Amino acid sequence: MLEISNIRENKENVIAALAKRGLDVSSTIDKILSLDDERKTTQNQVDGILAEINRLSKEIGKLMQAGDHDGGNKMKGLVAELKDSVKDKEIRQNEVEEGIKTLLYTIPNAPNMRVPNGRSANDNENIFENQVTVSLPGSAMPHWDLAKKYDLIDFELGVKITGAGFPVYKGKGAKLQRSLIQFFLDEAEKAGYLEVIPPHMVNEDSGFGTGQLPDKEGQMYHATIDNLYLIPTAEVPITNIYRDVILKESDFPVKMCGYSPCFRREAGSYGKDVRGLNRLHQFDKVEIVQLEHPEKSYETLDHMVEHVKGLLEKLNLPYRVLRLCGGDMGFASALTYDLEVWSAAQEKWLEVSSVSNFETFQANRLKLRYKDSSGKTRLAHTLNGSALALPRILAALLENNQTENGINIPSVLHKYTGFTQI
Repeated sequence: MLEISNIRENKENVIAALAKRGLDVSSTIDKILSLDDERKTTQNQVDGILAEINRLSKEIGKLMQAGDHDGGNKMKGLVAELKDSVKDKEIRQNEVEEGIKTLLYTIPNAPNMRVPNGRSANDNENIFENQVTVSLPGSAMPHWDLAKKYDLIDFELGVKITGAGFPVYKGKGAKLQRSLIQFFLDEAEKAGYLEVIPPHMVNEDSGFGTGQLPDKEGQMYHATIDNLYLIPTAEVPITNIYRDVILKESDFPVKMCGYSPCFRREAGSYGKDVRGLNRLHQFDKVEIVQLEHPEKSYETLDHMVEHVKGLLEKLNLPYRVLRLCGGDMGFASALTYDLEVWSAAQEKWLEVSSVSNFETFQANRLKLRYKDSSGKTRLAHTLNGSALALPRILAALLENNQTENGINIPSVLHKYTGFTQI
C-alpha cells in the first residue's frame, strides 16, 4: 500500500510512475488526498472539542464546590452535547479512514525509476542470457510425452483424483521432484537463509498484508467456512511472520526461505502453452524472502537474482534474465526480474522465477517497521524470489537432458536422487 505522506509530497512523480503500468490514477489520488484533508480537519475538530470538554469539566467542579449547582448542571448539559458531537465526528472519521484504505487498496505499487515503459511481456528487457548448448536426439519429445514414456508423472490420474492442473508424480519422477526441493533448500541455507516451514493456509489479514487481497482474491482458493486461503506462494505466510513487528537496524537483513506447495486458480486455459507442467493449479516451490533496510534493498535484490542464477547454472540450464516493464509487473512490486529457462523440445522460454523488491508497499500494509539510529520508526523494505519453482524446471530438465538411451540427471543432483539417469 502506498504511503499517503509520499503521495502528498510526490504526487506528480507517483502518478507518472504508475503511468508506466498503463494506469491513470490521478482522480483516485485526488480523492485520497481530499479524504485525507477531511480526516485531518475532523481530527483537529475532535481534539478541539475534547480540550473544551476537559476545560468545562474543570469549571463544573469549581461551580459545584462554590454551590452554584444550577450553573454546574447547565454546563453539564453543554458537555453532554459536545460529547455527542465528538461521537458523530468519530463515526465520520472512521468512515473517511475506511474510504482512504479502500482506495489505497486499489492502487498498485509505483514502479521504480529503473522499470522500463511497456504494456506487455513483449516490452520486457532482456538483460542477461547465458550460453548453454542443448543437443537433442532426433526422437526428442516434450516433457509430457517423456513423463508418460518413463512413468514419471501421471496427468490423467491427477484429473481423476482432483482435476486438471493437479498431476501425480510417481517413482523416479517423485524422487527427482523431492531432490530438487532439497537441493534448493540446501543452497538457500548455504546463502544464509533461515528455513521456515509455514502454514499452507492463511487468514484474510495475511492475504491483505502481502498484497494478494483484494487484488487476486478470485485467483486464490478460498475455504469459505473458516475464511482461510490456500497460499499461492510461501511468500505470504513467511513475510507475515513479521506483521506488526518493529525491528532494530541491527536485525537487517532478515533472510528466510521455505518450501511449500502453491495453489492458484488462475490456471485453466487450454493449448500447448499450458500443457503438462507448463501451468498448474498446484505446484511446489522454494521461496527466498528478505527484509531489508531501505538504503540496501536494491543491492540485496541484485544478490537475490545472482543466487537464482547460480541455481540454474549448477543445473546447467540455458536461461535468461528479464527486467519486467511496468505493464507486466505484479501488483505489489516496485521492480521485478524474471528468470526463464529454455525448453529445447518445446522451443520456448519458460518462466521459473520472479525476484522482486516491494520497497515499503507490503511493509505499510503489514505495519512492518524498524527503529533507525535516531529512534524514529520507519517502514522496512521487503523482497522475495522463487528459488525455484519446480514444474517448469522439471520440464526443462527432462526435455533438455533426454538422449536416445534415457534422461541424464545433472551431476549436482546425483547425491539427492541416488541415480544418474532415468
